[in-house]
Amino acid sequence: MFFADTLQPLRNYWANDRINYSVKVFFALAGVTLPAWYRGSSDEITPMVLGVIAAALAEVDDNLWGRIKALTMMLACFLLASLSVELLFDYPWLFAAGLFSSTFGFTMLGAMGPRYSSMAFASLLLAVYTMLGARASPSLWEQPTLLLSGALWYGVLSLAWHVLWPNQPVQQSLANVFKELAGYLDSKSQLFDPVANMNPQPLRLALARKNASVVNALNLARDALLQRVHRQDSMQPFMQIYFLAQDIHERVSASHYRYQDLAEYLSRSDILFRFQKMLRVQAKACRAIARSLPTGQKYRHGNGNAAVLDELKQSLKYLQQQSNPPCRSLLVQLDYLLKNLTTVDLQISSVGHPGSFVYDDSKLFTETDSAGIKAHLLRIWNECRPDAPLFRHGLRLATSLTLGYGVILWLHLQPGYWVLLTILFVCQPGYSATRKKLAQRVVGTLAGLLTGIPLLYLFPGEEGQLVLMVLCGILFFAFRTVRYDLATAFITLLVLFCFNQQGLGFAVIMPRLGDTLLGCLLAVSAVVFILPDWESGRLHRIMALTIARHREYLAQVMEQYHSGKRDTLAYRLSRRHAHNMDARLYAAIMNMLTEPGRYQRAKDQSFRFLTLSHALLSYISTLGAHRVRLPGDMVKHRLYESYRVIDHHMQLLETQLSGRNTAGDSIPSTDIHGWLEEENPEVRLLLQQFQLMYKVMPEMHSLALSPGIAPDQATL
Repeated sequence: MFFADTLQPLRNYWANDRINYSVKVFFALAGVTLPAWYRGSSDEITPMVLGVIAAALAEVDDNLWGRIKALTMMLACFLLASLSVELLFDYPWLFAAGLFSSTFGFTMLGAMGPRYSSMAFASLLLAVYTMLGARASPSLWEQPTLLLSGALWYGVLSLAWHVLWPNQPVQQSLANVFKELAGYLDSKSQLFDPVANMNPQPLRLALARKNASVVNALNLARDALLQRVHRQDSMQPFMQIYFLAQDIHERVSASHYRYQDLAEYLSRSDILFRFQKMLRVQAKACRAIARSLPTGQKYRHGNGNAAVLDELKQSLKYLQQQSNPPCRSLLVQLDYLLKNLTTVDLQISSVGHPGSFVYDDSKLFTETDSAGIKAHLLRIWNECRPDAPLFRHGLRLATSLTLGYGVILWLHLQPGYWVLLTILFVCQPGYSATRKKLAQRVVGTLAGLLTGIPLLYLFPGEEGQLVLMVLCGILFFAFRTVRYDLATAFITLLVLFCFNQQGLGFAVIMPRLGDTLLGCLLAVSAVVFILPDWESGRLHRIMALTIARHREYLAQVMEQYHSGKRDTLAYRLSRRHAHNMDARLYAAIMNMLTEPGRYQRAKDQSFRFLTLSHALLSYISTLGAHRVRLPGDMVKHRLYESYRVIDHHMQLLETQLSGRNTAGDSIPSTDIHGWLEEENPEVRLLLQQFQLMYKVMPEMHSLALSPGIAPDQATL
């Protein structure tokens, strides 16, 4: 027992994805530096280390066979990129043409999926790494051999890592899902503050941001599972947890009421505080699940959850026994919320107990995208048009790299290929991401150079600098996805130590800073002037597609009330697409705020539309959370009349936002009343949610037609 308690902290550290990844990088870097140092071949260290870095940046999660194929393809791309540089280096015009065409071609490979996008980026990176030492290379094959040796070593090490810990990426991604769900629950609990004159919009915006994080985590977990669906037996517990997390997300994103009404009518009761406490207790439970999943420990549901839930039930029961007609409708809605949270608590307690909730495992596999050479080529062809974001990004990146190469030759910069390295990292598909990377790159480079000067004096010996080089490489990958400015500082230090092995450490400090600034200028200029893609210009299309996905989700929910609750593929896809578009709309508006002021349009209206759209999705999620088969006559008559009113509103909204002619369309004026008088609770819930949806429609129509959001007919 004592031994197990002693090892538990080590297991917790090992389960941390960044620590685990850093250990792998340590073995990779030490595996190329130590043998070269022992042989006295210090000139081999730099290209092999750079090969390790390129291979690590190309790595994506996959099954064993997929990793072997990816490694083979990566080495082939690396060899092509490196040899092309060596062959064309002394022929500037051919080199420029090859640089432009290969950059554009590699970028377009990203249309086939994230794996190919990472591989294409790493191939371009390796080509630039080859340029850094091409002039000093004694033969055609020396640099490609050393670079590929480093890449091959990392690839083999990564394969061994996967064989030893095949399920770790799945465990970590599922843990991240529950961590994000905990944040969503905490954010939602703030809506239950019984304050006077409550303004829910800022809280709704915060919920939209949290929802985007949950959606992203669910997508990453799905991708990790899809790589391993062939191992049905070992993956079944994780697939059950994934489906459970999907269902919990639908339930916690539901809204049964208008929060300002709750705050107004129940401000003198403790019921809202009790709901708030229940949400926070469930958030705490989700964090406990997030801690247990990576370590393989069994989650144990706390007894305190049941006590908080019981107190909440008693408090609601007490209010229901009072004669307070104005609150009657709200108490009915709170009763539905209580049932929803009770189910959520039951689902949370069932994590790690297979069979508590049964799902059809095979449905996950049917959600995979089509594969094969023909399908991949079709995806690339579909992106080969001027309005496609990937086409525009490829053209910008290829042009800026070619211009950077021209500037290097014109100004005789030595070793000026850091200009290209900076362009490659800074130039992103959108202005917002490019601007963010630019600031982080400049700050990180400056910090790295200022730190490097005293370190070169303090550690003049080769051994000390090799240790620092390995340490900087580890820290670069540890911070790459969370603090890019720090990661840039560490990779700058690594490069300084690499060049200092050749006696050029101090000589490259100022050129490195100047090349970084020049590369940033070229990258930003490309994004601004070459087929610029401002968010405000396509915001109305994203809004239209968001409403279309909400409409499809609602249609699938209504089908479930007709045929009975089943997690069919069509239902799950419509739900996922609706939440994905909600997250995309939030990201588009936030990106627009970072663009130049003249391109920011209708900021207040856009945020308001996002708030209403997210509320609409929450109302639909409520129906999805409580779906049950109803008698046919109920669905076909009164309920479907109300549903058609909402569907007509949403169809008209989509038409207005897409810019199509709406002259013949009129906004439906049919109201939805009488939900409280219904005796059947399921029918009452449906009509209640339809009424909540109906209340947001007039303002959404007004926003869709407002200047700044409404599409410009002249540009359609």
